[in-house]
Amino acid sequence: MSQTPTPIHEGVREHYAELARKNSSCCGPSSQASCCEPQNNLYPVDLLTTVPDDISNFSLGCGDPISLAELQPGQTVLDLGSGGGLDCILAAQKVGEMGRVTGIDMTPEMLEKARANVKRLGLKNVEFRQGYLESLPLGDDNIDVVISNCVINLSPDKSQVFREIFRVLKPGGRVAVSDIVTNGPLPEAVKNSLSGWAACVSGAIDVNEYTSAMKAAGLVDVQVTPTALDQEMVDEVVKELDGQIDLSQFSPEQVQQAVFSARITARKP
Repeated sequence: MSQTPTPIHEGVREHYAELARKNSSCCGPSSQASCCEPQNNLYPVDLLTTVPDDISNFSLGCGDPISLAELQPGQTVLDLGSGGGLDCILAAQKVGEMGRVTGIDMTPEMLEKARANVKRLGLKNVEFRQGYLESLPLGDDNIDVVISNCVINLSPDKSQVFREIFRVLKPGGRVAVSDIVTNGPLPEAVKNSLSGWAACVSGAIDVNEYTSAMKAAGLVDVQVTPTALDQEMVDEVVKELDGQIDLSQFSPEQVQQAVFSARITARKP
């Protein structure tokens, strides 16, 4: 099925296009110490030793789906929302020359950056395609492992994303994602903020709703392991929302208590 971009898609795409143009991290163009940089321990240090600092420091995620995925040589991997290509590069090293990694992103500027990074490193087993998570440009039953790093929360139709994941996975294929979820509903003012969507918060849904959508798509053995949301990320979220909504309606602590990152796994029967 084709995907018609929504205002949420357009707002998120422009936000990440600007990050790519400015070579910035998820914490904003003025941030010197990104909430997503390796010094914040998202990835094991040894995982990044073969990646130049300027590539490893351009991470827009909230976790480490590579370690979670336990990738094996020869596997086919799909990265949803591949950004600057870091997770695809790490996955490509894990699956080796006999494996294959495909990154999907809707932002041309990110795709250009990712392709340049892969070319620079001389990797031959990685490709990037432009597309939406709700309408993946891949055939059925092609993928061993789907990974994603803080991107599914950006979709306005997560149920369709999970149906697409189920479609492209091979029988027995696995899902290993890091994402932002909530413990209960967010304030309506936050959910309606486009800046909040781009900051990976407004689109986050209750963890039980998230896992129910995965199961409804046909995925089984769904497991969620909560992780702490980095304080710098919380601070940046509040900064993004300031001026967009009336922050007097709720406290930053309310957002921090309601929103958390998680490691989420599942498989296709």
